[in-house]
Parts: sequence; C-alpha cells; structure tokens
Amino acid sequence: MTAAPSRPAGRGETRGWGTFAALPADRTLIMGVLNLTPDSFSDGGAHAGVEAAVSHALAMVEAGADVVDVGGESTRPGAAPVDPAEEQRRTLEVISRLAERDVVVSADTKHAATARAAVEAGAQIVNDVSGTELSEEMIAACAAAGVPYVLTHARGDSRTMDARAEYDDVVEEVRAELLTQRGRLIAGGVAPERIILDPGLGFAKGGEQDWRLLARLDRLTSLGHPVLVAASRKRFIGTALARSRGVDAVPAGERDTATAAISALAAERGAWAVRVHDVAATADALAVTRSWLAAERPPRPGAAPRTHPITEHQN
Repeated sequence: MTAAPSRPAGRGETRGWGTFAALPADRTLIMGVLNLTPDSFSDGGAHAGVEAAVSHALAMVEAGADVVDVGGESTRPGAAPVDPAEEQRRTLEVISRLAERDVVVSADTKHAATARAAVEAGAQIVNDVSGTELSEEMIAACAAAGVPYVLTHARGDSRTMDARAEYDDVVEEVRAELLTQRGRLIAGGVAPERIILDPGLGFAKGGEQDWRLLARLDRLTSLGHPVLVAASRKRFIGTALARSRGVDAVPAGERDTATAAISALAAERGAWAVRVHDVAATADALAVTRSWLAAERPPRPGAAPRTHPITEHQN
C-alpha cells in the first residue's frame, strides 16, 4: 500500500486539502462533525459563535480530518425543524472562513436553498439526510452546482422516523430505497459519479438494524458508489455499551472509543469515509487499519495505487 499523500503546505497555519479532487483516494477519509446547533444530541451548543466553530474545525483538521461537515439543524430524533434562513445564519460565515483556509467543507442540510448558499460560500459537498423525502428542488440545486452529493437512507423526518423503523430485511430494503432515490438524482441531472451513499444509521433504524447494515456494508459498496459511514456516538452504540457494562445508559461523550472501532471495521469493509466527532481517535484507528491491511495485502510490484471513481471524475 502506498503512503498517503501529504496535505498541502500550510504556510505556518492549519490548512486543508484545498479541493475535493485533492483528497486522498488510497485510504478511508475522515469527515469531522461540526454541529452549529444548540440541540444536537451529543455536542449541541459546544461550538457556538463563528470563532469557536472555526477554531474547533481547524483543530479537527490538525487532528486528521479530511473533510469538515458543517450543520445548522439537528437531525436527532424529536428535534424541531429549523428555518433555512436561521440555518444559513448559523453556518454560512463558518463555511466561508473554512474555505479560505482550504478546508474541504460538506454542508449538512436538507434544504435546497441552504445547499445553494453553502456551495456559493465554499462548500464542496452536500450531505443530505432527507432520504425518501428528497425534494425535486434539492435534486435541481445539486445538479446545477455539480458537487458531490451524499444520498442518505432515511424515512420520515426527525419527529416521525422512529415510528417508521419497520423492515422485513433491513439491508435489502435500505439498498432498494437508496437505488430508487439514486434513480431520481440521475434523472434530475446529478452525475452518477458524484453520488455518495450513506446507509443512514439511526435514521428510521433501531438497534440491531444498524448493526445489520454495518455487517453487510458490502451490499452498498458493491453498487459502485463511495459509501459514507456515519455511526459516531449514535444510540445503537450506546445501547450496546450499556448492555456490555450492565448499566442503564452510556452518555454520548463516552462512545468515541467504540466509534473508532466501527471506523476501523468500516475502513476494512471498503468505506470511502467515516463521519465522526472525535477525529483523533478515529485517525489512530484508521492508521492501524492501514498498516494491518498493507501487511495482509501488499501491493503487487508495479501496481497502480487504488483510487475511487468519484475522485477520478472531479475537475
């Protein structure tokens, strides 16, 4: 396995990769979570204010984040919806400031107006958790912007999704519903090579359903799109840890070690990226994974480095 590319020179300050096309294609990437909301399930309000948000984002980049996912609306179960104008007030200046530092930013939004504004501010990815509620307006906005789009599986919204976590075969039904939405995206002008799939852990999923999706990640990677795994600190991890410890509950902030383990396993299964709160722990876990896999499957003499189609097609 070839060595991972080095980040661009920082001129004495923390800087990112600059462009989506510059992101490494020979390893699983790390997407750091930047919640600019007062009510996110694990860190709501922790990074209030532009300066605090930018500082935290740059610290994640320094720790190993390749992408920073900026969100201004909580998607935790039961969260109240946020008006796009308020969402943009929370996020756009932060996105612009990070883009000035060459950070590759993902805009975490369900709103087409926010997606358009975020791309104009410098975001290079749209991360949408609308799922089956994906709007035609969002499809048109992402097709026009020409940026990579994360298609997440979900049913309903934050207030209704828990009641819709009913499946006969969660893996095959999630796969089929993602394929349906992929078809809509392509028909609406989104280039297939710009589509990233996310199984939507925790979104209209409950407990063992999340674990089943992780165990059969190959059913998504086999579709030929990059796959993002966003497990960080979610309920199903807390439930498993509580059961193991013999306690009633494990707080979200105590789930980072387990998240790093999931990141390592997801990388071994071919995930394009993992979305996490604690970047440093996952960076270490992925470094060990790379060394393990390199020893297990050394490259053939003269073989080209592994790449992924989404990187090859970026301008």
